[in-house]
Amino acid sequence: MVIFHEISGAKIACWASSQNFADGKKALFFIHGSGGDHRIWIKQYTRLKDEFNIAAIDLPGHGLSEGRGEQDVSQYVEWVRKFIAALALEKPVLIGHSLGAAISLVFAIKYGEMLSAIVPVGGGARMPVNAMILEGLKTDPDSVIALAAKFSVTRENRERLLRTVIEGLSRANPDILYGDLLACDRLDIGNEVASIGKPTLVMCGADDKMTPPALSQFLRDNIPGAQLSLIENSGHMAMLENAETFNGALKSFALSLPDMERR
Repeated sequence: MVIFHEISGAKIACWASSQNFADGKKALFFIHGSGGDHRIWIKQYTRLKDEFNIAAIDLPGHGLSEGRGEQDVSQYVEWVRKFIAALALEKPVLIGHSLGAAISLVFAIKYGEMLSAIVPVGGGARMPVNAMILEGLKTDPDSVIALAAKFSVTRENRERLLRTVIEGLSRANPDILYGDLLACDRLDIGNEVASIGKPTLVMCGADDKMTPPALSQFLRDNIPGAQLSLIENSGHMAMLENAETFNGALKSFALSLPDMERR
């Protein structure tokens, strides 16, 4: 179900597995990527909702949420922090894709005590965006969206998923998508990720062209104790392209957390 909370004067939406989260279940909090919304996680929340307390946010200006979006990852972190508090969601595992991965990393650096663990998906400590893409969003957003969608899905999955990805990005206001990508481009936390003290599962499509596996390998090598799961037969949209493998790795990680992290 979709529920709303008013945060800083804006109604912010999320898909939630329940109006009142069950005691004793691990909490998973999902954050979409640039120009996206909670629906990018449909193959996760519909399949894992009976085993976990789940919330999948629409960031401000995205999906069903009010607001204008942001152009800085730290500003999105504050929205997520306030929303988790409004949900009274205790020690969630923060799972973020692309821009959402950046949000999860910065959140763990700033507010790690609120979390059980993080799962950055298709992200990095730096996430540079081609200047031509940023400029193209101002002049010809439809062409840029079509090109970005094509490179987000590995070749063998394009017939099955390309239209879905294009339609998802096309729902976004181009100015908000621009701000999201600018936020990614400005990210530079290579010297800070070593301070992350929470269990971390880094995930990435093995054929990710948008945020190549080398960026995830850097996170694995620089976050103490981090694990890396490369999802085969997947590009940047691993959670859609190979949901079974993705969900298996996520579920195994969440359930493996020590009891003291699961409270």
